[in-house]
Amino acid sequence: MKWSSIEKISGRYKWKASDQLVALAQQYSQKIRGHTLVWHRQIPHYLKNLTTDELNDTLKKHIDKVVTRYKGKIYAWDVVNEVIEENGKFRKSIWFKNFNETYISNAFYWTHSVDPNAKLYINDYNIESYNDKSNGLYSLVSELLKNGIPIHGVGFQSHFIAGKIPKDLVKNMKRFADLGLDVAITELDIRIQLPETEEKLEQQAKDYLTVFKACQSVSKCVGVTLWGFTDKYSWIPQNFKNYGSALPWDNDYDEKPAVSAIEEVLENKF
Repeated sequence: MKWSSIEKISGRYKWKASDQLVALAQQYSQKIRGHTLVWHRQIPHYLKNLTTDELNDTLKKHIDKVVTRYKGKIYAWDVVNEVIEENGKFRKSIWFKNFNETYISNAFYWTHSVDPNAKLYINDYNIESYNDKSNGLYSLVSELLKNGIPIHGVGFQSHFIAGKIPKDLVKNMKRFADLGLDVAITELDIRIQLPETEEKLEQQAKDYLTVFKACQSVSKCVGVTLWGFTDKYSWIPQNFKNYGSALPWDNDYDEKPAVSAIEEVLENKF
């Protein structure tokens, strides 16, 4: 549901792929997250040629159009995605350069006005541990809540490396939950440094178990979403040199040890 997939050409909407996903979820009584309404990547080129006023109107129109189509079918939206840099400052995106941080509040207001029953999230990566980036996001979220912005949750993308799950993951999620927000693991994969070995797969299974248990231990952690399920379509090999095998099922759809580890947690609580 990224902008360039739905509206690559201004005013011309391609709904087929996203409609299919929503229909499949409804067929099997599954919940579906909407990803994502506002991001600095995978946006159409025509946005860069607009004036600030035109860009503001276009952003609102896009949000209105997409959220209206799926109103009542999407339980949660990643309204804004990856707005904080590693140093904790606002990302200097096309949105920030035109509107400063006001575009974030506007996006939440506009989404909520169309579908007041949807849970609205801010979503980011490298925020799973205490660091400058998560501290910056914590300050932003606290300010949004203080100003009455309709934000309901924080999404922790959680693109991890096997053997390197943050030890303060639970503590960090809990501080956001203590603000009254839901938290969720939204894009979980755990990549392995190649070549793959049985030992590395066992470590990966332990790490998947750790992450699922971390969510269990935070009362307002509402769930875990995997970033795909089979390595056949994983984004990892194309983006991280010498890494792969990040998902619980391999290229041939065969189960890895991670599947049994996840099932162990699910049988106990979720």
